[in-house]
Amino acid sequence: MSERVRRVGLFVGITFILSWLTVILFSALGGKWETYSGLMMGVVFMFMPMISAVLVQRFVCREQLKGPLGISLKLNRWWLVAWLLPLLITFATIGISLLIPGISFSPDLSGYFERLKEEGVPSEQIEQIKAQIASFPTHIIWIIWIIQGLLAGITINAITGFGEELGWRGFLLRNLIDIGFWKSSAIIGLIWGIWHAPLILQGRLRYPQHPVEGVIMMIIFCLLLSPLFSYIRLKSKSVVAAAILHGSFNGTTGLSILAVKGGNDLIIGITGAAGFITLLLVDLLILLLDSSIREGSIKDTVKIS
Repeated sequence: MSERVRRVGLFVGITFILSWLTVILFSALGGKWETYSGLMMGVVFMFMPMISAVLVQRFVCREQLKGPLGISLKLNRWWLVAWLLPLLITFATIGISLLIPGISFSPDLSGYFERLKEEGVPSEQIEQIKAQIASFPTHIIWIIWIIQGLLAGITINAITGFGEELGWRGFLLRNLIDIGFWKSSAIIGLIWGIWHAPLILQGRLRYPQHPVEGVIMMIIFCLLLSPLFSYIRLKSKSVVAAAILHGSFNGTTGLSILAVKGGNDLIIGITGAAGFITLLLVDLLILLLDSSIREGSIKDTVKIS
């Protein structure tokens, strides 16, 4: 067994044990995921890849963290791409959703309120939400949500995103990039997707209507998203930029289900079929527009220090 395979195996094993054990213990002790404590446990879950990466990097590999794992604050244009691209992907996903039979444009949020009702949200709570936004014109509501999502993307969401990205695009990408961009992205995406399974089965992530089918959907989603995250990490030469990309995705892509009516969590949104089509097109653009990807030389032209 090569040293890098051993490192990757240790990292994956520690990450899954720590993460999944956290969910199992919280549930076994009677924790409720819809409460504040459940939210905090979800945040703890997101930091497990970072903890695992630090443990393996420092105590097994006995190497520094900052350079090898790509912890750099040197700004370049790819940081801006990481911040704004998820919003463009959100708009594209809305457009693709509207091509699906049974899906219609719903900027007044009527589709959103219907889904809340289907998910069992009490009518009183839905009416309260309607009352809160009724005092503002619809376009102002959308502008506020977009600004909030982008600001969250470079602040609190980026911090929690860093908890994942130091593991996925920091430790794993460094140890897998030698096998090629697409192969390494696929392996990381597969691990990343499976890692989410406990939270999805609890109905806490993306697929509240279909938690079992959602596990498979999340794996597909992560496989399609992984090349973009690896690409931004490599081009920016910083795992922090990947964390911003992660944070901006979490902050803005939820808007893709607010503007449409019909369908369900397997069809609409960035983690539904419409989003899969969008991400596949993004991956194709990466392949077509960057010669270093086509030639398989990005690992040579961009140094993983």
